[in-house]
Parts: sequence; C-alpha cells; structure tokens
Amino acid sequence: MKASAIAHPIQGLIKYHGLMDEQLRLPFHDSISVCTAPLVSKTTVEFGHLNDDVWLGRHRAYGNELERILSVVDALGDEAGGRPGMRMRTMNNFPSNIGLGASASGFAALTLAAASALDLELSLEELSRFARRGAGSAARAVTGGFSRWYAGDDHSSISKRIPHPENMDMSIVCAIIPTFKTTDLIHQESLTSPFFKARLDHILPALDCMEESILRGDIDEIGYQAETDSLLLHSITMTGKDGTILWRPETIQVILEVRDMRKDGIQCYFSIDTGATVYINCHRSDEFMIKQRMNAIGIETIQCSVGGPVMLSYNHLF
Repeated sequence: MKASAIAHPIQGLIKYHGLMDEQLRLPFHDSISVCTAPLVSKTTVEFGHLNDDVWLGRHRAYGNELERILSVVDALGDEAGGRPGMRMRTMNNFPSNIGLGASASGFAALTLAAASALDLELSLEELSRFARRGAGSAARAVTGGFSRWYAGDDHSSISKRIPHPENMDMSIVCAIIPTFKTTDLIHQESLTSPFFKARLDHILPALDCMEESILRGDIDEIGYQAETDSLLLHSITMTGKDGTILWRPETIQVILEVRDMRKDGIQCYFSIDTGATVYINCHRSDEFMIKQRMNAIGIETIQCSVGGPVMLSYNHLF
C-alpha cells in the first residue's frame, strides 16, 4: 500500500478567483492553466500505519495544511471503502509560497500516489476531482499540459486537457521574486471587490478565446491574454476590503522590462498568479535574450517549458 508520484506546478493563464464552496473548493467560473516543467513536486504515500504522519518538506503538517491533505486522502479512502493510517512525505525541486504553484503540483502528486496506494484505478479527469479538494489549481496539474478546470458541482468540477500543436515552441521564463504569500484569504477577499461581478461577466468569452488560441498554438495571443487576465485578477485583489497588494517593487520592474523588450522586438508577455513572481511567456528562440535582460536588472530566473500530467514514480522518498 505504497506509491509515489510526481507532478508539475501550473501557471494560471485565465485564472480563478473566489470560491462558491470553500470546503469542496468549487470556483465561480472555469479557469485555464499550463504546467511548468522541469519544476516538480514528488510525494510518497504509504498506508497501513496506526496514525497519520504527514511531512511537507522538512516540517510536519498541522492545522489547515493537514486538514486540506486529509480532505483529499479521506475522500479517496471513502472511494476505496476505507483506509488505514497514512505516512506521507513530499518534496519540491523549487521554492514554495512565492507564486510558482507549489500547492497545485503537491496536491496533484498526493492524489495519484494515494489513489495508487489504495489500488484505485481512476482516469486523470476522475483524479482531478479529488485533487481539487486540496487546491483548485491541483485539478489542472493532474491533467497537465494546457488544461481547463470546469467549475461544475462536486462531481462535474474536473479538469480536461486542451490539445496543442506538437511543434508549439512556447517557453516560460520565471522571474523569481521571493515573497511569502497565502491564497485562502485572498480568495475570500476577492468577493468584496467592486470589480468582482464585472470579472464574472467578462470571463466566459476570455476562456473561450484562450482555448481557441491554445488549439491553434498561437503563443503571442496566449501571452497577450494571460497578461490582460493578470492585470484584471490583481485589480480585484487590490480592491478587496483589505486592499491586498501582492506585487513588490521588483514585480513592477519586471513588468516594465517586459514592455521595453516588446518595444525592442522581443515578443514576450508577463503573467502573475497570486504572488509577486512573474512568468514571462515567449517563443523558445527569445528565451536566452529574456534571461539576459532579467539578469541585467538583478532578477533570478528559471527557464520552463510545457509540462505533462501527473505520473507515478518508482523512486520513493522513504
């Protein structure tokens, strides 16, 4: 009753903000993302213990962290007809809590590892329904690549892969700005923004336009739409009751540098999830120049490509 899995984190392209049901993590609308390789979370789960023993990196999970993990594992246990105590370890090869989607990859890897250890045979779409209980973005990390998470209800709120051309040469340069953040309160605050309803009115055509761009493999249109959506998302975050500003001076510096690069003929676009770190979406042929420009302004980068779905691993963490 032991299994390990690996999953890539996600960059939100058309992001979700706010939850209709916080316990089941049901969003107000669909969302679309892309997985970022070689960033990866690895999780090992073993059942057959008296008590649950859960570790995230070097610290033991407790409080809300543990509750979210158990919400996934207990639901899978119910599907399997019950479960014994669990031992779990998870590790990332990238920094957590800085806007790189660690919760997405972590819960995606947990879901597949726990399902496999319980001998459940579930499709990726079915697995995404369970992963969603831990983190909404984890649903899309399960199916990988470009994926659309459908809002739906408890049974229909799942993620599906959006196919893209095989020769698509999209690159993602992550401009790392290490600032700790948490998303739960941000989702709650979004409902208090006067712009939240306007986003709901805007989101359906934006989702369809993004999906069509992915199907065509249109990197520039994908980048432009993700950039626009980032500005809309953060306008809501900044105008909630607590006026939360997740950006840091370096975030603005990267935004302005991206716009300067476009003036210089480098086709690149910024995208920012709920954090300060900036994704720069571009053609692979431009990634070296973009990394040089980031280095010139003192910003550390990680180069990524489009990652695949969650997968089993036979190298366990314990």
